[in-house]
Amino acid sequence: MSQDSYIHATLPGTPGGPLAFLFHGTGGDENQLLGLALDLLPGSAAVAPRGDVSEYGAARFFRRTGEGVYDMDDLAVRTVKMAGFVRAHVEAAKPSSVIGLGFSNGANILASLVFAEPKLFDAAVLMHPLIPFEPEVEGDLAGKRILITAGRHDPICPPNMTSRLESYLRALKADVTVEWHEGGHEMRQNELVAARNFLTPYRAA
Repeated sequence: MSQDSYIHATLPGTPGGPLAFLFHGTGGDENQLLGLALDLLPGSAAVAPRGDVSEYGAARFFRRTGEGVYDMDDLAVRTVKMAGFVRAHVEAAKPSSVIGLGFSNGANILASLVFAEPKLFDAAVLMHPLIPFEPEVEGDLAGKRILITAGRHDPICPPNMTSRLESYLRALKADVTVEWHEGGHEMRQNELVAARNFLTPYRAA
């Protein structure tokens, strides 16, 4: 798979240092999370693809047939394509570590990547994910560091679904941290602090 199979933005970083992949939410684009990466992983290189599915003009990473109802066949195809894109950039950069960070729909494609190819990422930050299915993991998640952030009143990603995802991941022996806030589907300061602390071990020297 080509490094150019998605329209994407990049941030330069320390050669051979950490490489972060940033996955935007529905209606976002490749620039949505660049500022966040600069804050959470200063000095690290980053690659931010733009979702190649259009939902009434809003960019997404895979199709759905309704709120919380995914086209699972399309998700499988898009996951394979994204995995190839990630591998192409990793092979070119030869980074010290590979980090995934996604918000909403971006967190969902990132989670799907982790399920399909656990070795792709050293750590993953899933911000407001919604996984309305029981994951089938192709490999071993034992010790995989994953941060989930969520809102207790999120109308898009209900708290019980977040708790179910946490339970799935813990059952698979992943090293899971969950950070809640009292709001909805928006990022809040405490989850950004949690992400910054979680990512401290991967910051560029």
